[in-house]
Amino acid sequence: MARNQTRTFITMATTLSHLLSPLDLHGIALRNRVVMAPLTRARAGASRVPNDLMQEYYIQRATAGLIISEAVTISEQGFGWVDSPGIYNDAQVEGWKKITTALHAKGTPIFMQLWHCGRASHSSFHNGHPPVSASAVKLNGETIHSPAGKQPYETPRALETHEVAAVVQDYRRAAERAKEAGFDGIEIHAANGYLIDQFLQSKTNHRTDVYGGSLENRFRFLKEIVESILTVWPANRVGVRLSPNGVFNDMGSPDFRETFTDAATRLNTFGLAYLHIVDGLAFGFHELGAPMQLAEFRSLFSGTLMGNCGYTAETAESAIASGNADLIAFGRPFLSNPDLVERFANGWTLNPPAEMQFWSSPGAEGYTDFPFHREG
Repeated sequence: MARNQTRTFITMATTLSHLLSPLDLHGIALRNRVVMAPLTRARAGASRVPNDLMQEYYIQRATAGLIISEAVTISEQGFGWVDSPGIYNDAQVEGWKKITTALHAKGTPIFMQLWHCGRASHSSFHNGHPPVSASAVKLNGETIHSPAGKQPYETPRALETHEVAAVVQDYRRAAERAKEAGFDGIEIHAANGYLIDQFLQSKTNHRTDVYGGSLENRFRFLKEIVESILTVWPANRVGVRLSPNGVFNDMGSPDFRETFTDAATRLNTFGLAYLHIVDGLAFGFHELGAPMQLAEFRSLFSGTLMGNCGYTAETAESAIASGNADLIAFGRPFLSNPDLVERFANGWTLNPPAEMQFWSSPGAEGYTDFPFHREG
């Protein structure tokens, strides 16, 4: 390496000394605090079984301190995205096992994000039956990419009270399979307008049973999921993701601050691996009050705190240096920069952002063909 390149590395490593520092995540050694955020890329095909192309994609990004898998459906009822992977049968377990084994050989831990789309789905995923949700509240969006092509969103069916327990058990079984597949932990996807978020938020939860109304009742579904997964995994191997500020999937509730203050406070009692907050506004902001930011959650949650959405290396460094975050997850930058950590460390320019049409396209293009930095 040339002398000027060495100097650049030392300068950048010093500048990003917090972001690039190691962290002991409850016994899991992270070599840096750069987390690869969950990124749905839809390369699993109709079988929803992880494949060799997906393995290559994850291995390319193995210098992240921690990888959170793309969202993984816990059951067929959870479908809402064409060709996304699952964790509800043996073939899927074996497919994921190849990926976790390959990452562990690189020294990289990986958590699986468990996913149920709820109303963010379409009847063509479910043999003509409507998707389920907390309440029969339609998602006001343009169209959804379904197995039948682009379709308008439909009014979901509210889960009956007695049906909720079966969904909770689907989460538990998925957690068991993730453990069998060699994952280091679980992230419960309770963000971005998917099923758990639909129970949490008053905009989508109009129930009058024990899962609706009060803050305690709206939190109950997530609470039962956490408790069920804790029969499989220790608490310090389970994370939860929340998105208090977002409008994705037509979310945003007038009482969002009360809702997410309550949720974070209750989650703090479990001793979780981390709380993952989508605090940035890059996905849009509902503007129903001042946004909830990491400093606010730091006062509510005493454990490991992860920020996400729109961070740069510099803003991530600042968040960690200030004590407001322990980890920062990067999504879009990891799409087109498999060597993102090295680019941060050396001050190398990032590749241009991935074009949106490649995010969920089949094949290697826009997935595993982004160039690594080459020293000249």
